[in-house]
Amino acid sequence: MANEPRNYDYVIIGGGPAGVYGALELGEHGKSVALINNALALGGAGVNTGTIPSKTLRETALALSGLRSRNLYGVDLSLHRDITVSDFLGHEQHVRGAFNNSIANRVEAKRIDVYAGAAAFTDPHTVELKPVADGPQETQVLRGENFLLATGSSPNRPDLFFSKKGEIYDSDTVLELDRIPKSMAVIGAGVIGSEYACIFAALGAKVHVVDGHDGLMPFLDAEIVKALTAAMEKNGITFHWKQKVTACEPIENDGARLTLSDEPPLSVDAVLVAAGRHSNIECLNLSAAGVTTDPKGTVVVDDAYRTNVPHIYAAGDIIGYPALASTSMAQGRLAVRHALGLADPALAPVLPTGIYTIPEISVAGESEASAQKKGIPIVVGLAKYSANARGQIIGDLDGFLKLVFRREDMQLIGVHVIGEQATEIVHIGLLGILTGIKAELLVDICFNTPTLSMCYKMAALDAIRHAGKS
Repeated sequence: MANEPRNYDYVIIGGGPAGVYGALELGEHGKSVALINNALALGGAGVNTGTIPSKTLRETALALSGLRSRNLYGVDLSLHRDITVSDFLGHEQHVRGAFNNSIANRVEAKRIDVYAGAAAFTDPHTVELKPVADGPQETQVLRGENFLLATGSSPNRPDLFFSKKGEIYDSDTVLELDRIPKSMAVIGAGVIGSEYACIFAALGAKVHVVDGHDGLMPFLDAEIVKALTAAMEKNGITFHWKQKVTACEPIENDGARLTLSDEPPLSVDAVLVAAGRHSNIECLNLSAAGVTTDPKGTVVVDDAYRTNVPHIYAAGDIIGYPALASTSMAQGRLAVRHALGLADPALAPVLPTGIYTIPEISVAGESEASAQKKGIPIVVGLAKYSANARGQIIGDLDGFLKLVFRREDMQLIGVHVIGEQATEIVHIGLLGILTGIKAELLVDICFNTPTLSMCYKMAALDAIRHAGKS
């Protein structure tokens, strides 16, 4: 039986990046806040199953395999022993636990009430919480003057793969592996599929990537795609382009057998399905609150992250693109600041994208293709890690930085990096795009040496040379 309703200024549904950062912002302003999480540990997919775990596993794979150091002259740090699940998952579990504790402590310090349960609206100002495993078992009712919906997203689980038991995983359940597979099929060559393909290939698994398209992530710069494809193939990954899986049959105690549309069948120890994600709206009973969704099942919001119901906001994966942990944090904070009536700038007009493949990739702003599509005359500058002292020192000879400048004034409008520390290096270019930096200033800046950041000076010089030849 439900208890009497408890009243709050704000009720936040979802304990991931958007929900937590929204709650912390409200806590700064002394509001009474209820933060509802459908699990016992805060952090959402960003901390518990997605962003932090997958990137931690990547670093663990690089360390255990010695892959990061294999190009060092005269040094052989290749893997010489079998990796155990304890080796592989131990560091991830430690990092995840540390983040869970850190978030819980910050939330507690702001006097935010945390509830474990699955929330469903009964009217526009009331939600009922159904119990979750290991949490309080009575049904609770909360009323809020305002709401923030931040329930995130979950992996799609096509029946073709998940209708039967077997060694079939998605990006959430892959953390439940009880062994390191000797072979794996990754279904989908998007960001998540490519990242995990690289991780397991680094651990010595024979990885097959199956995708219905004809190449990796088409939103990336063409040269970046070419370099990543070559690197993944060099690391032992086999691509099966323009292929669909038409059948998936478990092999007893021995993985699964996949039937492909136009190629011979694949037998592998494990299958990882990376078939996209969907917004978590099913349990919310949004119709009771009158909140509108689009045909894709994402919640519709305006520029202030407000739904069609004025006191209900939404942020993070539940509203769709870009669906990144970094943007979700910012959206959650901006949403509640608008609800508080506080003036605040909008989300930055240019956002970075980080892809944690091996090698890693990061991009921001315009690519050659997007600039040409918009009719913007451009000049491109390239700096290879192999011509950079730090690149030589760390043994990354294949990475490069590519800068896109607007020809008329040589202002930076795009940055593309592949190689070691790409997701860190991109921020120099991102800041430059947002502040209107020009090629000449990048040449004049005194960068530390030896650093990979020095590539900015070299790429800017390359662009100026190309501009002078035109």
